[in-house]
Amino acid sequence: MNLILIGAPGAGKGTQGALLAKRYGVARISTGDLLREAVRAGTPLGRKARSYMDAGELVPDELILDLVREALTDGAAGDESVRRGFILDGFPRTPAQASGLDRLLHEIGRPLDAVVVFEVPDEVLVRRLSGRASCKQCGAVYNVHSEPPRTPGVCDVCGGELVQRGDDDPETVRRRLQVYREQTQPLIARYQASRTPVLIVDGDRPVEEVHSETVRKLET
Repeated sequence: MNLILIGAPGAGKGTQGALLAKRYGVARISTGDLLREAVRAGTPLGRKARSYMDAGELVPDELILDLVREALTDGAAGDESVRRGFILDGFPRTPAQASGLDRLLHEIGRPLDAVVVFEVPDEVLVRRLSGRASCKQCGAVYNVHSEPPRTPGVCDVCGGELVQRGDDDPETVRRRLQVYREQTQPLIARYQASRTPVLIVDGDRPVEEVHSETVRKLET
């Protein structure tokens, strides 16, 4: 099973990607995670990425695609889950990235089976993201509206301090959503035109219900 997950920031791609990867025994691939790990480990690709980041520049699409290629080929040598399939979480985000990914998947012989799109109203996304906080120590994520910690500002897991990302204030969230509408949402029509199955899932429900609908649509 080879999937792409598409959705606005806060739509639940990461949560659903992790659940689907566990259910089907495939690899969940987040380009953000790949990039952070490569930089941390000081790999050749990580050093290249670090040079752009240190200069305050965006990491080029070509370098991100090289990281994905490495994960799907070199990584598959020792990871049975990668050989069984992959779930791309939040990538591609632009038409240029989608075209590059098309070429890569064709080259390595790993075609897409489906694209899953999680739809959530903007006002719900703003509430979700503006209430999000994470632990500085262990990274556990909370939401002051829907999943608050037992003690305000304190992580239930390790007792660390909870902080909010600077780009999670309501006005910045709205700008991020606008970027999604302009750059990423057009990919839905692109994949539909290419005859790749595109599954639309209502993401404005409890996690378990969203997961159940996603599985039902994938299996039918």
